[in-house]
Amino acid sequence: MLNQFLWVIYPYVTITIFILGHIYKYNRDQIGWSARSSEIMEKRLLKWGSPLFHYGIIFAFFGHVAGILVPKSVYETLRVPDELYHLGAVAIGGVVGVMALIGLVILVIRRLTVSRIRLFTQRMDWFTEFVLLLVVFQGVYVTVIRNFLVGEFDYRSTVGPWFRSLFTFSPDPTLMRDVPLSFQIHILLAFLLFALWPFTRLVHLWSLPLEYLKRNYISYRSINFLRTFRLTKNKP
Repeated sequence: MLNQFLWVIYPYVTITIFILGHIYKYNRDQIGWSARSSEIMEKRLLKWGSPLFHYGIIFAFFGHVAGILVPKSVYETLRVPDELYHLGAVAIGGVVGVMALIGLVILVIRRLTVSRIRLFTQRMDWFTEFVLLLVVFQGVYVTVIRNFLVGEFDYRSTVGPWFRSLFTFSPDPTLMRDVPLSFQIHILLAFLLFALWPFTRLVHLWSLPLEYLKRNYISYRSINFLRTFRLTKNKP
């Protein structure tokens, strides 16, 4: 019964909340789709943390697509050896995962140490960042640390088929029965994050993320109002 709930009911509930929540958010609060800039409050940590986190998350997403959504048979057809795939997954996945984790830690430290940012932080922001930290850390753990301490796990033959079966409406929870606990925790936390997504600032990632990443930093300059007034007054 628990297996049925965790790997059939729970994923469908969170996916439904994810979809309907975004529809509701778009219809009721389109302004909330863009991130509120806090650059005026602090620049140094944001300059490092934001690119590391965003680029790391984007590349990690594509890595998950390659490993979970693309069937193992495709790689076999392309004659990609399991050893080569595993090496690439650990090396590239490890690098982008660590990038995302370091960037997120920097952003959390920034939120904790800059009083003006902390003042405008809502409870949902703290909870979301906590869950996000757990998801990213757990992802780095199963990709890098567990591989060196325990050994390789072939998630493409278990997690991949199970995840794809959700979209064909024929979920097979038995595929997740022997999946290591660390992988299960990572997956369950990720689905929790999907459910939270529409109601948090994470929705800004849908606002042309690549444009968001390469946009110029906003420059704020102080204005000498007395000097401006005199110049305006002396104009003919």
